[in-house]
Amino acid sequence: MRVAALAGGVGAGKFLRGLARAIPARDITVIVNTADDLMIHGFLVCPDIDSVTYWLAGVADRERGWGREGESFRALEQMKLLGGQAWFSLGDLDLGTHLARADLLASGLGLAATTDRIARGLGVNATILPMSEDTVTTRVEVLGSSGEHLDLHFQEYWVARGARDEVKGVRYEGVDAARPSPGVMDAIGSADAVLICPSNPVASIGPILAVKGVRDAVRDRPTVGVSPIVAGAPILGMADKLMPAAGWEVSAFGAAAAYRAVADAFVIDERDERLRARIESDLGMRVAVTDTIMSDDAAAERVARAALGLTGS
Repeated sequence: MRVAALAGGVGAGKFLRGLARAIPARDITVIVNTADDLMIHGFLVCPDIDSVTYWLAGVADRERGWGREGESFRALEQMKLLGGQAWFSLGDLDLGTHLARADLLASGLGLAATTDRIARGLGVNATILPMSEDTVTTRVEVLGSSGEHLDLHFQEYWVARGARDEVKGVRYEGVDAARPSPGVMDAIGSADAVLICPSNPVASIGPILAVKGVRDAVRDRPTVGVSPIVAGAPILGMADKLMPAAGWEVSAFGAAAAYRAVADAFVIDERDERLRARIESDLGMRVAVTDTIMSDDAAAERVARAALGLTGS
C-alpha cells in the first residue's frame, strides 16, 4: 500500500514513526510544509523537514520534542557571548544538518534532492519531499501588547515572541506563484491513500494544500485526517491561537472542518467521542475513535492503523 502523508512538525514525526511500523517505510512519501523555513545565520533552516527527518531516522529528542537527541549548544552559547542573535535555538548537531544543506544547495541541487540526500544519509527509508522548492512564507498578523499591528514571520511569532500576541490573520506569502516540488504530484496521484498527519491545520497543513494543484490532487485520493486537537486543546504547539483566525473552532470538529474539502474520514481521540456524530452528520466524514496520545512508537502505530483502517484500501 502506497501512502502520501502531509506533514509538519513534531506531531507528524511521532505519527510517521507509527506509520512506518504499520506499513513498509519505502511505501511512504512524506510531503512536508516549508512555509516556516527561514534564513538565519546564513543558513536555510527547514524546521518541519528537519523534525520529520529526525523522527523517522530515530534521532529526535523525545523529551524536548524538537531537535536531536544528545544535542549540545556550545556554538549557540558562543554566539550569545559574542553578541549575536540567538533567539532561534540551533544545536551543534543540527548545525551540521544546516551546513550540509547549504553545501548541497550551493552545488546546484534543488531542495527536494537535498532533502532526500540528507534523509538517506541519516538512514531514512521513506521518501521526504518539501511541498515546494519555491519560497512560501507563513506570515502572522498580530496585535501587539501595546496595541500595535505587526506582520511577523511565523517563527518570529512562535519562537521569538512565544505566541503571546493576539492573532488577527494568517497568510501564505508567495503561495500563488509556488509550484509543487518534483515528485509531489506523482506521489499523491499514485498513492493508494493520503494521510493528513496530526499537525497544525493552519501553520503546517494549510500551506501544503495551498500550493497549486495539491488540494485538487488530494481531493481525488482516499484521504484521512488525524486530529491534532484533543479535548479542546492542541496536543502540541499553538493551533488554538491560529485556528480561530482561520474561522475554525478549537476542537476535533474544528480540525475536521479544516479538511472538509479534501478528506473522506477523520481520526479523533476517545476523549472527543461525543463529537463523532457531529462530524459524521455535519461534515459527511467517516470517523474512527482511539487514544491518539502518541506516548511511544507502539501508541503511534495504533493511531496510524486507525487512520489506515479508514482508507478503504
